This record gives sequence, C-alpha cells and structure tokens, in this order.
Amino acid sequence: MNDIKTSPLLPTEFVVEQISENEANIVAKPFEPGFAVSLAHPLRRFLLSSSVGYAPIAIKIEGAKHEFDSVRGMLEDISDFILNLKAIRFKLNGDLESSEVEYSFTGPCEIKGSDLVSEDIEVVTPDAFLATLNEDATLNFSIKINQGIGYMPSEDIRDNLDEGYIALDAYFTPVRSAKYEIENVLVEDNPNFEKVILNIVTDGQITPVDAFKKSLEVMYAQLAVFNSEVSVQATQSIERVEDSVELKKLTARIDDLGLSARSFNCLDRSEIKYIGEIALMSQNDLKNVKNLGKKSYEEIVEKVSEYGYAVGADLAADVVVALKKKIEAE
Repeated sequence: MNDIKTSPLLPTEFVVEQISENEANIVAKPFEPGFAVSLAHPLRRFLLSSSVGYAPIAIKIEGAKHEFDSVRGMLEDISDFILNLKAIRFKLNGDLESSEVEYSFTGPCEIKGSDLVSEDIEVVTPDAFLATLNEDATLNFSIKINQGIGYMPSEDIRDNLDEGYIALDAYFTPVRSAKYEIENVLVEDNPNFEKVILNIVTDGQITPVDAFKKSLEVMYAQLAVFNSEVSVQATQSIERVEDSVELKKLTARIDDLGLSARSFNCLDRSEIKYIGEIALMSQNDLKNVKNLGKKSYEEIVEKVSEYGYAVGADLAADVVVALKKKIEAE
C-alpha cells in the first residue's frame, strides 16, 4: 500500500531560463497533480494586470486642437502621430511617478523614440518611429507621462487635464505576454506530478524576472488579508478559551486526581504535569508511559474519568490550541 500523505509535496527545483533581455522562462517542479495550474493561472493574471509600467497619458501639440487635426509640414495626421507615440515605451528615472516634458523639432527630420530622451525620461524603444517633418516644418509639443498599472481609457483621464491637452488611452503594463505550460514529471514511480513553465515577455521597462517577483509580492499581499483575518479570529478565540472554566480544569495539576504514589510517580517522571496532557494522549500513548503497569493505567483512566474527561478526549480545536499554548509556556 502507498504511504498515506498528510501534506502535499513541496516543489524543490526553480530555474530561470533567460531567452533574451526581455524574455525568460520561469520553471518550477515538482507539483502535486492539479497544483501547477492552480498557481500558474493567478500568477499570469497578476503579471498582466498588476505590473507597474509607464505610458503617455496626454499630449499638447502647438497648432492642433484635437486628435483629428493636422500640423503644417508634418507628414502624419495627429491621429497617426498619437498611434506612433503609444508604441513608444518610456521609463521614468529615479522615483518619479509622473513627468511633463516639452519638445521642439525643426524639419527636415525623422523623429524616433531616441529623440525623446530627457533628464527625467528614458526610452526603451529608441528605434520606434514617431513622425516625419518637411524642411519648412516646426513641431512643438508636450507629453505627460505617468506611472500606473493595467489600462486606463482616455475618458477617465480627460477631466483631470489642463486646457489644450488631448487625453490618450494609457497602456501601462510592461508585460507584453505571459503564458504557461504544464508538463508531467516523474517523482519516484509516479509520472503524474507536474512542472510549470511560465513564459514572460516584457517591453523593456522591466525585466521578466523583476516582473515575476513583483507579481508574487502583489499575490502575497492580496492573500494576506485572509491570513490576518484568520489570525485575529484565532487569537480572539484563544483569549476567550484562556478565561474559560474548561481550560482551568484541564490545566489543573495531576496532584488533584488523588493518584497512588506509583501512578503519580510514573507520570511525574515522564514530565506529565497537567490533567489536560492526559486528556490529549491516546490510550496507547498512556499505556506506553515508562514503567506504567496495567493497574496504574486503569487507575489513571478512572480518575481522569471522574474528573470529567476521558483519555484521548475529543476536545474542541480552540481548547486544544489554548491548552498546548499553556503547557508550552511552562
């Protein structure tokens, strides 16, 4: 017969396979059957929805009143200019969460992402194309860049802008792709254990490994609410039990049972001090106390029964926790 498990197997192998600067595989194994997808799926969701990135949220262009306007001497319409701008990926330096930068270009020239680098702003897609200016063109514009997560539509941004700015749909997430595969692996003679391969691709604002670490932090923070709530409830329950009559009875010393000297000495030499310790023991545990004979065993069982408990009593969980806490404190 196979061994009966009392806890799931913990994964022991973790590997990062760096495919390129912006792509990596996160590999972990072995997981119990069904556990791999239970962890991989929420991690993928957190990667796509909670990774912090940067995006232009608004632009003001001299001579343009709206996104369907045009600028003299620029080959692209404003709508095309905005689409090209959204494809450029920015990164704010230091601890900046937002920045507003002004630019001025005179033609003839072709403007790329690398031309937008400033003291506050780094461009992680320097070769991305923005616009083409004729020889008689001048282009003056300002960009507002913010830090954020996920996606925010222009309708939610528009009301907070200064006059003259055009609101942009903001795609903050720096994770371009997050997907996973589950493969079976052999553990001892069982081929049903699982391996997770989580593939992460970013746009360069953050490395795949850092994005993975951040998603773990967010996941832990979200789950912590359950842990804190359970801890508070458990603490309150234990505090109530500590003041209860039942716990006071269980933490009475074995002297109160009125045992014979032989029975008392057997328990005392085994460092059993409280009646509650006997109640927590199984009948076999009590029988195996060193030098405890059959008559002493029967006497202890009878005395504990008269006290209101049985050996191996089915005590409430909060009573057991409080009782063990009390015993360990001695």
